[in-house]
Amino acid sequence: MDPNAGKKGMINKYGREQLIKKLEAETFKRKTVSFYKYVILENPQDMRDTLYREWQELDCNGRIYVAREGINAQMNVPEHKWDAFVEKVYSHPEFKDVPFKIAVEDDGKSFLKLTVKVREKIVADGLDENDWDVTNVGRHLNAEEWNEALDNEETVVVDIRNHYESEIGHFENALLPEAETFRDELPEVLNLLKGKEDKKVLLYCTGGIRCEKTSAYLKHHGFQDVNQLHGGIIDYARQIKTKELPNRFRGKNFVFDDRLGEGISEEVVSHCHQCGAPCDKHVNCANKECNLLFIQCDECAEKHEGTCTPKCQEIIHLPEEEQKKLRQGKKQKKIFHSHKKVNLKGEE
Repeated sequence: MDPNAGKKGMINKYGREQLIKKLEAETFKRKTVSFYKYVILENPQDMRDTLYREWQELDCNGRIYVAREGINAQMNVPEHKWDAFVEKVYSHPEFKDVPFKIAVEDDGKSFLKLTVKVREKIVADGLDENDWDVTNVGRHLNAEEWNEALDNEETVVVDIRNHYESEIGHFENALLPEAETFRDELPEVLNLLKGKEDKKVLLYCTGGIRCEKTSAYLKHHGFQDVNQLHGGIIDYARQIKTKELPNRFRGKNFVFDDRLGEGISEEVVSHCHQCGAPCDKHVNCANKECNLLFIQCDECAEKHEGTCTPKCQEIIHLPEEEQKKLRQGKKQKKIFHSHKKVNLKGEE
């Protein structure tokens, strides 16, 4: 059920094209920020409604999940209202002094509208947490401590993200799970680390939230020295810049907004899924029925008209009414919900 349903003034009324025009007409800049906190919220629905009202008044955009276990937010905020935004967030005792992670590459168009939803969990993990302590997390390392730990040859580094995220960027020598979802990734990580329970384990993800659960999960399974990158890749990028530290991350950091990625280093570590040329640009297939998230270079984008296969290229040339019929009765595939691994080479 839509949490906005039946609530006057608490639902977006504009289409995507209208939202883009509105954003492009703005004369001010926006700051993209992410934050999360595991904290018990006695009434997630009431908190959701309060945050929606407060952030709507400040003209914020973003995708925010609220659950009994806490909050997970990715948003953009008008720069001239930033102080008011921070004051509002910190006015809630549950979120007092929550750390904010600011985007390193930002065109202000990361989100087009404000969406705040109540979920069972702020990150879907499929775990039964009644039998173990989710607060028994690993040690948090800042960027300098992280770099030092990477220099230890005995250290095991694990990327706690999905394959399409790590494909365009990752830390040196990291284990890269092939999982499609965080739910699938936890057992895979446990299997990858089998027999390494006495090793120093380093975990990292986009902003830190998935590492919180994973570190507690590994400690529950007997791992003794579990560490996680504080603030994730987003804050690592900020720290190495402000402190002038060596950058051990290679490539782009995948982000869950309309940018799809922000450069951490200038290296391109991935390849076009169609021709194999160096490329780190994610796109969604122009065929709305497909909407596959894949990597496509500019040449292939022109050749295939933004589609992933010849079949999809044929479909986008059908009359719009015929395309709509093909989509009828099918669940809408949102930007990040269609990312399965498929072989796109040689399909001419």
